[in-house]
This record gives sequence, structure tokens and C-alpha cells, in this order.
Amino acid sequence: MSILGVIPARYHSQRLEGKMLIPIAGKPMIQRVYEQATRAEWVDKVIVATDDLRIKTFVESIGGTAVMTLPHHPTGTDRVAEAAKEFDFDIVLNIQGDQPFVDPKMIDELAQVMRERKDVQMATLVKRIRKADMRKPSVVKVVIDNHHNALYFSRSLIPFPLDKTNLTIFEHIGLYAYQKEFLKLYSRLAVGNLERTESLEQLRVLENGYDIFIVETRSDNPDFHGFGVDTQVEVEKAEDMLKKRSTSPE
Repeated sequence: MSILGVIPARYHSQRLEGKMLIPIAGKPMIQRVYEQATRAEWVDKVIVATDDLRIKTFVESIGGTAVMTLPHHPTGTDRVAEAAKEFDFDIVLNIQGDQPFVDPKMIDELAQVMRERKDVQMATLVKRIRKADMRKPSVVKVVIDNHHNALYFSRSLIPFPLDKTNLTIFEHIGLYAYQKEFLKLYSRLAVGNLERTESLEQLRVLENGYDIFIVETRSDNPDFHGFGVDTQVEVEKAEDMLKKRSTSPE
């Protein structure tokens, strides 16, 4: 089964204008994401889906493929769905454009599940949450049923450990995989109150009665677990992370 990786890359951002082209230690963020994504072994092709000619031109200047999409998509997944129409692949991966440290191994984990489990229409990754992140609204939590499907995603702490047991709490990592036909369906689904309230696009799937299969990542690289860049402070943090990696002993 053929797999297409799509990186949605919107130019305008409320918190960091033009962040896709902001340099992180000398390389624009979109280049760092693209280079990480193309290292995934199970992905046949990687493209960038953008609403801005500046991003398209830059991606093409580094030898990549970029597709222009409509400017006003409500979510990154809707942008991915539009771009994927132009390509003949069985499975589509949504690789977040603001995660410059996305781990290629994590991309392959999702790709492998989709190739092996034809009954899975959509899948995403989780990891065990750090205690320091449990109450951060920017860190999305997920509750999982006994069949490895998501019950709910929230910015709140779920499940709430009322009895102080050693219950495992999972953090959502924003990589998604879809059977192409399901991705087409997603873009036609109604946006519901839960998606609007939490501002979490994956809730559209659950609200409309469909399953999201959950994969717990085996990647052991803590720096690469979905760290996203949305502010200038996070740009500086990313540069510090790169500096530490370049000076650490092999």
C-alpha cells in the first residue's frame, strides 16, 4: 500500500506570523520538518500543503514538492485532504508543520500500523505523559478503550486521578494517518461543539461516531516527542535543543 506524507504549512499564525519560514538555527522551520519527514522509511512521498506562494517557492528551492491550497481551511487536516486529492496514494499521513523535531521513527510507527491493519480508518500516536505536563492546556490528553480506540481527547486532565492510583495518563502526539477514502469523508463531516470548545480537530471524528486507533510510540527520544513551535520563546527553546544535541558526545 502506498503512503503519502503531507505537511500542512499555513503562513499566517495568530501567535507567530510566518513561522513556517522563521529560521531555527539557520534553517527555516518548514525545511527542518520536511527533512525529518523524508527520513521516514515507510513513506513513499512527502509534500507540503500551503496557502502561501512564499512557502511553496522555498520548498521547491530545496528540492521538495509543494501544493497550493485554499487559504481558509478550518484545520490542518482539511488542508491535507485538499492537497491529497491530487495524488494517487492509499494512505495519507498528516505531519504537523510546526514540529521541527518530529521523529521519523514515529512517522514509521503510524505508517506501519496503517499498512498492516486495513480495518483501521484513522490512527494517531500517544506517549505516557510527564508529570510536569499533566495540567498544561497546550498538552492534549487522551483516554483509550480496551480496543485501543480513543474515547476522548481534552486539554483538561483526563482521566482525573481522584483516588491517587498509578493510572497511566497519555499525551497525544499530533501525527495522524488516514485511509485516503476516510480522509475524503473527514473533510465533509460537520464541525461539532466539542471540536469548537476544545479547538481539537480530531474530536470531529469522535463526535460523528467514527473510531481513532491509538498507537503508543516506542520512540525513546524525549526531544522529538511532538515539541511544537508556536511562539518566539519556543523558537529560542528549539535552538537551545539543537545546540545541546550538536555539542553532546556521541
